[in-house]
Amino acid sequence: MDNEKKHLSVPYIPQLDNLDTDEIIKTLDEKGARRTVDCLNWKDQFPYRPLTAVSIAHSGNYIYIDFVVRCNYLRAVNYANNSSVHQDSCVEFFVCPNGQLPYYNFEFNCIGTIHAACRTDRHNGTPLTDAQLDTIKRYPSCGTRPFEELEGMFSWNLLVAIPLSVMNLKYEGKPIRMKGNFYKCADFTTTPHFLSWAPIDTPEPDFHRPEFFADIVLE
Repeated sequence: MDNEKKHLSVPYIPQLDNLDTDEIIKTLDEKGARRTVDCLNWKDQFPYRPLTAVSIAHSGNYIYIDFVVRCNYLRAVNYANNSSVHQDSCVEFFVCPNGQLPYYNFEFNCIGTIHAACRTDRHNGTPLTDAQLDTIKRYPSCGTRPFEELEGMFSWNLLVAIPLSVMNLKYEGKPIRMKGNFYKCADFTTTPHFLSWAPIDTPEPDFHRPEFFADIVLE
């Protein structure tokens, strides 16, 4: 698969740091870059495709991402830092901050529980500390209390703000060239699924494949 067509320019909106949650979401919707997470890479095994989109911008201090999802099942069992949030209704951002290894995996369930690490591959990485995770702001529309799977039609969003400093980055007014991908999954729900923004060419679902990351530029 060819990721040359996938490219994301992330606009610089410094006033985001001074806005409340609703204003941030409105600004991202109006002025941020918007992409759909809809690549069905393993459609024979996992054909379900919940509607998923991201709106993104950065302030020079934080990368702001608003994940918006519509789905038929909702699960949020995991509530502890670095727990298995991919089992729940989950959205993810994987990124090589300098366009090369290592990469960071930022995974969030719908109540904002986070799993994050700095990695060279799926099996080798260093989890972010609780202190580092606390710097990542999360605003879930579903609240923060865990719950077992619910069935119905659900629309939810999760706004996150990831500090550049947690990835050892500093914005100095010049573009930062990165590589990354966005994902939607829910391994332990009634309709497990594995969606990506940039396509992945592997026999089985595997998000930890930086060779399939696409270009992302912080303008």
